[in-house]
Amino acid sequence: MAILSDKDIKKCLKTGEILIEPLENPERQIQPSSVDLRIGNEFKGFRIIRKPVIDPMDKTDIDSYMESFYIDDGEPFIIHPGEFALATTYETVKLPDNLVARVEGRSSMGRLGITMHVTAGYIDPGFQGRITLEISNIGKMPVALYTGQRVCQIVFETMTSPSEKPYGHPDRDSKYMGQKRPETSKIKHDYEIVNRSRS
Repeated sequence: MAILSDKDIKKCLKTGEILIEPLENPERQIQPSSVDLRIGNEFKGFRIIRKPVIDPMDKTDIDSYMESFYIDDGEPFIIHPGEFALATTYETVKLPDNLVARVEGRSSMGRLGITMHVTAGYIDPGFQGRITLEISNIGKMPVALYTGQRVCQIVFETMTSPSEKPYGHPDRDSKYMGQKRPETSKIKHDYEIVNRSRS
């Protein structure tokens, strides 16, 4: 696999092979081998609940463990040390079936103790939607995040050949295709969880 350079990223954006909308400031957002993405205005955080564990086998909706926050432009979302929150990129991204992408936190955020994805920094070929950010504060101080702030970067890699069944294919379980807001875990829909609960 090879990482796309700024030149190739611009070419793919121009032909529509890669879609990033809105890309309002390409001169600043397109980096040597990535594109900076901004944070949206909706966040989800865990409610403090009196349950010992989140159990995917429990029929209770995992959504009920979380609450949404809508942040107006210019207002901060404060993430405290040890906290975890979901958000999305401000931009919608669409990938062809011959490219994969990775989301990496910006160094400037990492130096504040803020991680932008806990585990799911990988984006499958064929994905379309806003990218969910799994934000954690591993530092010692609360940090303010503002809508439209550049917080992460997306890196594109070519595949050896186009995917036969890209993300969104009818035969594939693409639970987060087309997402527009932070989505809580849909792990209860995983086939091994569904099959176990039926037996």
